[in-house]
Amino acid sequence: MSWIPFKIGQPKKQIVPKTVERDFEREYGKLQQLEDQTKKLQKDLKKSTDADLGSYQYEVCQMLHWTLGTMSKSAVKISSDLLSNPLCDQDQEFLNMVTALDTAMKRMDAFNQEKVNQIQKTVIEPLKKFGSVFPSLNMAVKRREQALQDYKRLQSKVEKYEEKEKTGPVLAKLHQVREELRPVKDDFEAKNRQLLEEMPRFYSSRLDYFQPSFESLIRAQVVYYTEMHKIFRDLTQQLDQPGHTDEQREQENEAKLSELRALSIVADD
Repeated sequence: MSWIPFKIGQPKKQIVPKTVERDFEREYGKLQQLEDQTKKLQKDLKKSTDADLGSYQYEVCQMLHWTLGTMSKSAVKISSDLLSNPLCDQDQEFLNMVTALDTAMKRMDAFNQEKVNQIQKTVIEPLKKFGSVFPSLNMAVKRREQALQDYKRLQSKVEKYEEKEKTGPVLAKLHQVREELRPVKDDFEAKNRQLLEEMPRFYSSRLDYFQPSFESLIRAQVVYYTEMHKIFRDLTQQLDQPGHTDEQREQENEAKLSELRALSIVADD
């Protein structure tokens, strides 16, 4: 593993079967990938909710997006600014239109805040809790790696004494090292066995853990955009002039613009 801080003499005896090492690296690799994906997902969701609350500055193309309901704070400010426009004091019809818009934007903002709160509680917070498990998992893997290094070190010493001439002092030392090796070997095997059993279980549990959160995320979006449809449907009904099509409105705007262009103050030199 890349984070092993030191190297030791490798024993000649294969103390951990290659298949076991491959299984361990495969399972741990899956969990490392899951940790990275969990962090990325949490970051993306945080950006999304910050955007919904209007915490960032946006370009024109993104400003168009909030007209669909994602930049509710900016929409409320626009409608409030329009209400303070002098035209509202002079034209009752214009005041009624802007008041209807302001009411709709405030309703939109309220539903948007409700959606963000739900996502924070049922999606982002569970993601944080899930992510908090990984430091303990990584520490368990490091303890297993340390136990493996101790196992290899002592196994290498055993082999070294086994290769020496069998004198009294050598046999005594060999016996001593074998006694030191036994609990270290048992410790490594216990840690290795526990991780090989629990890592796959932890990885497979992600589906059961995340499913309720993503169901909640989908429901929050469905409820929000259903309410947005109702809000803008009501607003359209209040603002629509009977018998006026979009083409007729465009023609009216062009006629008014032609009148403005005919004024001497905007006439071409």
